[in-house]
Amino acid sequence: MTDPKETLASETRVANVQPHSSHLAFWRKSQKKNQKPEMTVDDITIVDRSMLKRAVGAAALGNAMEWFDFGVYSFLAVTIGKVFFPSGSPAAQLIATFAAFAAAFLVRPLGGMVFGPLGDRIGRQKVLAFTMIMMAVGTFCIGLIPSYESIGIAAPILLLVARLVQGFSTGGEYGGAATFIAEYSTDKRRGFMGSWLEFGTFGGYLLGAMLVTGLTAIMPEETLLAWGWRIPFFIAAPLGLFGLYIRLKLEETPAFQKHMEKQEAIEESKPKMGLFEMMVTYWQQMLKCIGLVLLFNVSNYMLTSYMPSYLTGVLGLSEISGLMLIMVVMFIMMPMTLLWGHWNDRLGRKPVIMFGALGLIVLAIPSLMLIGTGNMWAVFAGLMILGVLHTCFSGTMPSALPAL
Repeated sequence: MTDPKETLASETRVANVQPHSSHLAFWRKSQKKNQKPEMTVDDITIVDRSMLKRAVGAAALGNAMEWFDFGVYSFLAVTIGKVFFPSGSPAAQLIATFAAFAAAFLVRPLGGMVFGPLGDRIGRQKVLAFTMIMMAVGTFCIGLIPSYESIGIAAPILLLVARLVQGFSTGGEYGGAATFIAEYSTDKRRGFMGSWLEFGTFGGYLLGAMLVTGLTAIMPEETLLAWGWRIPFFIAAPLGLFGLYIRLKLEETPAFQKHMEKQEAIEESKPKMGLFEMMVTYWQQMLKCIGLVLLFNVSNYMLTSYMPSYLTGVLGLSEISGLMLIMVVMFIMMPMTLLWGHWNDRLGRKPVIMFGALGLIVLAIPSLMLIGTGNMWAVFAGLMILGVLHTCFSGTMPSALPAL
């Protein structure tokens, strides 16, 4: 006779069996005694396969729209420096441009602290829809800001404000989208399903790079400086509406729906945990998250945001050549991200992350030395090494961080 648990697992999608710490302790003890932990139907969340695919696809596509908006700025960094900052050395303009870029990261933790708890109260879907609106508005407004020559110091100030809006939005976007996919996914394929989130991120970056490359190829530099650079930022409005439509069509995760059904009973039996209590109780997990994101984002933004400007402003490559190299590398990174997502379900998150980290320790400096030669093939080889190693993180983090 077939085991009913096996039948349930084969005919449905079982997700989010994430036991409380006391349950986990019991599970570990029972494992030592070669006993199976007791589980009930209430411990299992059943997800329809077609619903799972729609949810993951919509989250990834919405994420692509958001990161198109966020990434366009970095691809146009050299041009933005000339438009918004007073005439001076190209290096000084580039530094000022990336200072405004970095300012968005100062408010990202604040966005996470606001939108994370909000998502726990009102739902992931509503928060993801709101972050989409914020990002589209912030990006569209950058395209409206007059140049430094027109309004003086007010131009870079307004640019900074728009970047802060973008940063606040992304603070809630990534954590919300990763949690959304993790709660929808099955235990056995959570790594692969989560890797689609980063697939969408690279897709958004690639779309932005393609658009900027096309504009750079067909427009004279004077036209690009005068008004052409604004086009990618104006496209944020229709893309934002499209992404908003997709996200409003999403249903809340089954895990969140079950949580809300039990919320009243939970609040009566156990007082709500405050921020300070959470940081004291779960400080180890939070430090692990911070360390992993630090490793992840340094390699990410070095490749996707700084390298196009470095190749153009420092190595002296043409803007089209620099962007084309980055585009090819990101195109290859997209399927590799999914591949690592598949393998971290089989091997575990830790081995994949360790492989990427050890690879960076050994190969980061040789890769940057290859890029620094200025030879096109050497530059491509250096970028590819960094890109392949980075996909170890991009394919793993969307499932590893929610698990912590």
